[in-house]
Amino acid sequence: MLSIKNLHVSVKRNKILNGLNLEVKTGELHVVMGRNGSGKSTLANVISGQDNYSIDKGEIQYFKENLLDMEVEERASKGVFMSFQYPVEIPGINNAYFLRSAINSQKKFNNEKEITAPNFMKEYKDHMAKLDLDSSFLSRSLNEGFSGGEKKRNEMLQMLMLKPKLCILDETDSGLDVDSLRVISQSIQSMRESNRAFIVITHYHRILEHLDADYVHILSKGQIAKTGSKDLAIEIENKGFKEVLST
Repeated sequence: MLSIKNLHVSVKRNKILNGLNLEVKTGELHVVMGRNGSGKSTLANVISGQDNYSIDKGEIQYFKENLLDMEVEERASKGVFMSFQYPVEIPGINNAYFLRSAINSQKKFNNEKEITAPNFMKEYKDHMAKLDLDSSFLSRSLNEGFSGGEKKRNEMLQMLMLKPKLCILDETDSGLDVDSLRVISQSIQSMRESNRAFIVITHYHRILEHLDADYVHILSKGQIAKTGSKDLAIEIENKGFKEVLST
C-alpha cells in the first residue's frame, strides 16, 4: 500500500527527516514512537499532503502511484485520512453537514453514488452511539467548544464514516482519559480489515494495551532507528528511548 524510500524532508532549511524508509502493507497497523522533535508529525503531515515542507529527496508510493505528485484533496479522495493532534475548530460549519459533504465529495471523485440524507443520518447516529457522543453533535459546529476528548472522538467519527484505506493517527491518544482511550481504541480495532492500514503515532505504550500492533518503530534523527513488536513499546516505557536505542 505505502512505500517510503530514502525520504529527506526539511522545514525552513532545517532537516527533519533524513533518509527515512517505511513499508506498510494492507491489513497492517504500524506504531511510530520517538522523542519530541524526532520527526513523527512531520512524517504524518508529509504523507497527508500538508504544505510548508520541502521534499529534498526520496519517494512515497501509494498503491504504486506517486503520492508526492497528488494534491491534498486527491490524497483524501483516494483514501488517505489523518487524525490531527490538535483538531481545528471551524465556527459556523455544522459538524454533520461538513462530514456528509466530505463523503459525497469523495464519492464523486471515485464515480460513486452520493449518500442520501436518510442513509447518512442513520449511519452517523449509529457511530455516534458507539463513540458515546450525545445528540448535540448533530447541530454543533465543527469542533467548536469541544473538549479535547470530544475532538478526538469526533475525528474517529469522521474516520468511521469516511472509511479510508490509509489511516494516519497523530497522537490521537494524547490527553485522553481512560474511558475515551478505550472507546477510541475500539473504533480503531473495529476498522481493522485486510484492505486498510494504520500508522499510529504516539509517545506512550498505553494505547497499545488496546490495539493489536504489527510493528512498533522508533524514529530517531529523522530515520527509523529500531523496529520491533509491541514489546518494544513496553521496553521504551521502562527504560526510555536513550537506553533502548543504545542496545
